[in-house]
Amino acid sequence: MTPSAQTRSLEMHHAVSGTSDRIALGITLSLRFLADTFFAKRYGNRAIVLETVAAVPGMVGGMLVHLRCLRWMVDDHGWIRTLLDEAENERMHLMTFIKIANPNWFERAVVLMTQALFFIFFFGLYLASSRTAHRLVGYFEEEAVVSYTRYLKEIDEGRVENIAAPAIAIDYWKLAPDARLRDVVLAVRLDEAGHRDVNHAFADELSAGGLTQSVTRSVTQ
Repeated sequence: MTPSAQTRSLEMHHAVSGTSDRIALGITLSLRFLADTFFAKRYGNRAIVLETVAAVPGMVGGMLVHLRCLRWMVDDHGWIRTLLDEAENERMHLMTFIKIANPNWFERAVVLMTQALFFIFFFGLYLASSRTAHRLVGYFEEEAVVSYTRYLKEIDEGRVENIAAPAIAIDYWKLAPDARLRDVVLAVRLDEAGHRDVNHAFADELSAGGLTQSVTRSVTQ
């Protein structure tokens, strides 16, 4: 773990500025309401649906930037690898929580439906406005940090059993062999804070009309 990761703020919130940010935050809060209503404090099951959605943006964004760079024969300035790494990291979150929560057939069906609908929605949003799409992910990740902080509180106060970490999590995050659920949630929360910062930074660069705007121009028009 790098020093920057160790000191990363968990409380950061990007202040809303302009219509694009308001749309992104509005969508985020609406989905947060649905998650709170459907899952309440079933944080393990909540994490499964959260992560199947969270794994979509990096793959969609990476794919569209990749295709744009092929068409226009320009450099991606590191965006593609960053976005695909994000997608892979979120997929590992999902695989980990499947081992922890053991979703039933209905919850697996919800995952399939949610992923399909969100993929279509996010693909269209990224084509329309990549800035709004990245801001949306930034706000999503802010809420993910909040959710995992509440998950930790449930563990610390004994309402959720601090079970042994699954082998997939120990291997992926290189945790101690005797790691527990609390260690997994801490690692996942830190990942989400990193994705939050990266996506807000991408949205800020696009808002400022910086170099990255020329990289993604064809998918934002």
